[in-house]
Amino acid sequence: MAVDDANLVTGVTAVVVTYSPGESLEKFIDSIRAAGRSHVSIVLADNGSTDGAPEAAVANHDDVRLLATGSNLGYGKAANRGVAEVDSDWVVIANPDIVWEPDSLDALLAATRRWPRAAALGPMLRTPSGEIYPSARTLPSLGRGIGHAAFGWWWPANPWSRSYQQDRATPVERTAGWLSGSCLLVRKAAFDGVGGFDPKYFMYFEDLDLGERLARAGWLNVYVPSAVVTHTGSHATSRQPEKMNAEHHRSAYLYLAGRYAGRRNLILRLALRLGLAARLRLAGTVSRVSGGARYQHGRGVKS
Repeated sequence: MAVDDANLVTGVTAVVVTYSPGESLEKFIDSIRAAGRSHVSIVLADNGSTDGAPEAAVANHDDVRLLATGSNLGYGKAANRGVAEVDSDWVVIANPDIVWEPDSLDALLAATRRWPRAAALGPMLRTPSGEIYPSARTLPSLGRGIGHAAFGWWWPANPWSRSYQQDRATPVERTAGWLSGSCLLVRKAAFDGVGGFDPKYFMYFEDLDLGERLARAGWLNVYVPSAVVTHTGSHATSRQPEKMNAEHHRSAYLYLAGRYAGRRNLILRLALRLGLAARLRLAGTVSRVSGGARYQHGRGVKS
C-alpha cells in the first residue's frame, strides 16, 4: 500500500518492550525499516532478557539502544520508562513479535493529519495465518464485559462479544473505545498528559485503561486498517501460561474495581471478585476458558 504524502512526519521513535524476544526482535527491526520513509530510532525497554537478543540488536544497528529496566516490570511500566527517554512527537509502542507490512508506518502517520485530535492510532492486526484480530474495540460496560467473559469462549456469536469486539463490520478507519497495546502509534504529549500506562497493571488491560483515559482527556483513539501488521505470537506470555492467566483475571478485576469504586458499589465489587475467581478456577481445568473468549468467522485467536 503506497502512501502518497510529501509531508510525512520525520523522526519517529519506537519503544519495544523486550523479555528474551529471540529472533522476533530482528524481524521487527527489519520490517519497521521498510514500513515507512520516516527515520525510526528504537529504544528497547528490556525487562531482564537472558537470551542476548537485545544486546545483539544494539550491536547490529546504530540507532537501536538498550534501556535496562532492572527487573521484569511488566509491559506498561517498561513502556513508560522507554517513552520517558524519547523526545519525538510521535512514538510507536510495540511488542517485539510484530512484523510490519511495507508502508504501514507511513499509513499510520498519514492518518495523524486526518485526525488532528488523535492521541493513539492502531493498525490492523493480523495473525500469522492472515486472519484479522479485533484490535479496535468498544469499552466494556458491565453487562457487555460479563457477557463476553462468560459466553465468548463457547458461544462466539453471543451479542455481548460481538458488540465488544466490533469485528463483524468491514474494517474502516474509525474511532474506537480502545486499541490493542501490542502495536500503537501515540502522540507523546497526550500520552505524557494522562500519565502513560497505569503502572498497577503488570500485564493486560493497560491498553484498555489508557484508551479510556485518553478519551476522558478529550483525545481520540483511531483505528487505521490501511496500516497492517502481523502479530506472530505472545512469546513472553506463553512461557508461563498459568501465571499469565492469573494476571489477566487480576487485571480485569483492577480495571472493573476502578470503574465501580466507592462504598455504594462494594457488593458489586465483591460479586465481580468472586465471579472472576470462579472463572480462573474453571480456566485451570477447561483449556478453552484459559484460551480466552473467541471471535467470529472462525478466527480462533485469544482476545
